[in-house]
Amino acid sequence: MAEEKTGKLYICATPIGNLEDITYRVVRILGEVDLIAAEDTRNTIRLLNHFGIHTPMTSYHEYNKVEKAKELVRRMQEGKQIALVTDAGTPAISDPGEELVRQCAQAGVEMTSLPGAAACITALTLSALPARRFCFEAFLPADKAQRGRVLEELREETRTIILYEAPHHLKKTLSELLEVLGDRPVSLCRELTKKFEEVRRSTLSAESERLQIEEPRGEYVLVIQGKSFEQKEREKEEEWRQLPIAEHMERYLSAGMDKKEAMKQVAKDRGIPKREVYQALLRE
Repeated sequence: MAEEKTGKLYICATPIGNLEDITYRVVRILGEVDLIAAEDTRNTIRLLNHFGIHTPMTSYHEYNKVEKAKELVRRMQEGKQIALVTDAGTPAISDPGEELVRQCAQAGVEMTSLPGAAACITALTLSALPARRFCFEAFLPADKAQRGRVLEELREETRTIILYEAPHHLKKTLSELLEVLGDRPVSLCRELTKKFEEVRRSTLSAESERLQIEEPRGEYVLVIQGKSFEQKEREKEEEWRQLPIAEHMERYLSAGMDKKEAMKQVAKDRGIPKREVYQALLRE
């Protein structure tokens, strides 16, 4: 009796520009699977033709991701091997593939991810900004209220921040970032891995000013320096200093802290010696 074939999803990273960045493994898998689920089949066919791959494709994108994922899961449960690709880079990263991966996980479909190019990581490595800790926000929300909430969160972010932006929105986004975050070092990356790759290591204010004259072209990755711990500490101390010392003390006392510990904490909050707290309380 023939062994039943087990279906599987292959999450395949494809080049973000230079076709030489594809891995041997991805080329092999794309040629071996039963079907390729592509965000834009017109874009993916150029990749497949370049490598002589003739595997059938089906369209899987933002506007059909839920229902199409159900169909693809069913086909994998029937034993089909399916490769998932996005227009460029790694599927599921700011991409509708996230939905297919979620449904596969819920249905118990076997999956594996074939690593490769990702614009966010490529930009980070070129930015010359701290790369040990970073957060990825992809595109900021279009909804004004949601966008405001995200920007307020980013104001206090200490990790390096990575954003995506389209050229026709870049000027507005830089202006908003400058207003909310203050002036920060930024790397503006465009045309990554392509012939006219450009990385501008500058500041939010300088780039905002430059783009009032020059017109942005191409898809951008913004890598922005996070707020330093020292700056956060200074701002917190300044915030506490706006509060009368007696009221500052009362916050800790009402929380159940004894007077000695409360004085110690108030001094630490404000960045002053404990005797200054004591003397201020005597005056008040």
